[in-house]
Amino acid sequence: MQIKDLTVDELKVLIRNTVEEVLQDILADPDEEQVVRREVVEGLLAQRAARESGESGLLSSEDVVRRLGLGMSDGLVCGG
Repeated sequence: MQIKDLTVDELKVLIRNTVEEVLQDILADPDEEQVVRREVVEGLLAQRAARESGESGLLSSEDVVRRLGLGMSDGLVCGG
C-alpha cells in the first residue's frame, strides 16, 4: 500500500504513530535497564539519612580524597 492510497483518517493514524515512536525514542531513559551497584545505593541512602538528621551533606576534602582512593602518596595535598 502506498501513501496515496490511504484515507485521510489512515494517514492521520500513520502520522500519529510515527510521532509517538519518535517521541518515545527521544524521551526514553538511557539508564532504564542499568543496574545500580549496592554500594552506590547504600551511599545515597546514607547521604539522605544524614541530610534528614541535619547534616549538611557536604564532604570535607579529606573525605573526598579517601572516597576516591587517593592518598598523600599520590601527590595530592589537601587543605581542609
